[in-house]
Amino acid sequence: MGNKLVQMGTKIVAVGRNYAAHAKELGGAIPKEPLIFLKPTSSYVREGSPIEIPSSCTFLDHEVELGVVIGKKGRDISEDQAMDHLSGYALALDMTARELQAIAKKEGLPWTLAKGYDTFTPIGNFIVKKKVPDYTDLELWLEVDGQLKQKGSTKDMIFSIPHLISHISSIMTLNDGDVILTGTPSGVGPVKPGQRITAGITGLVEMSFDVKARGRPRS
Repeated sequence: MGNKLVQMGTKIVAVGRNYAAHAKELGGAIPKEPLIFLKPTSSYVREGSPIEIPSSCTFLDHEVELGVVIGKKGRDISEDQAMDHLSGYALALDMTARELQAIAKKEGLPWTLAKGYDTFTPIGNFIVKKKVPDYTDLELWLEVDGQLKQKGSTKDMIFSIPHLISHISSIMTLNDGDVILTGTPSGVGPVKPGQRITAGITGLVEMSFDVKARGRPRS
C-alpha cells in the first residue's frame, strides 16, 4: 500500500444515494438504478493541503466514500468481469455545497457547481486490490474535530461494486486511473473554516484535512 498515489485518470464518476439511510436523510427516494454524476479531476486534493470553502458556499457537507480505482480500460463490462478491471481502492471524500445542490435539484440543473470546486475531492493513498480481501464489508468512518459524524459499512450499498462498474461502463468507457466514488453512509453534515476532518477505512487507512475559507486571488 505504502504512499503510492492514485494515478490521475480522465474522470471521477460519483454515485449518489447508494446507501438507503443516506437517501432517506436527504429526503430522496431510494434509486432503482445507479444515480451517477461526474466530478472534474481538478477537484482532487491530497493530504497536507486544505479543503477550501468558496465564498459562494454557505453549507459545505462532508461525505466519506470508498473510491474504486480502474486499472484496465473497458467498455460494456459484464458484472462477472468487472473486478478484473479494478486495480484497487482509495478512501475519498465527496465534498458537497449543499445549498447549491438543493437549488440544482429544484431547478432540474446538473450538480456540477455543488460538486466540482477545487479541493472538493480529498483522496487518500492507493490501496492495491489484494490488500482488500472483502470489499463488501469495509467500515467507513468520519470525524470532525474528533467527534464521530459518519460510520457505515459497504455491506449496506444498494448497488454493488461489480454492478456499478458494469452499469457505468455501459454508458462511458472507463479508463486506467478513473475513480468511481461508490456513495456515502448516513450522517453527512456541514464543516466550517478552522475545523479538521479525519476519515478512515477501519484497519486499512486514515487521512486528515484542515478546512479553510478560500481566499480571493490578489489583483
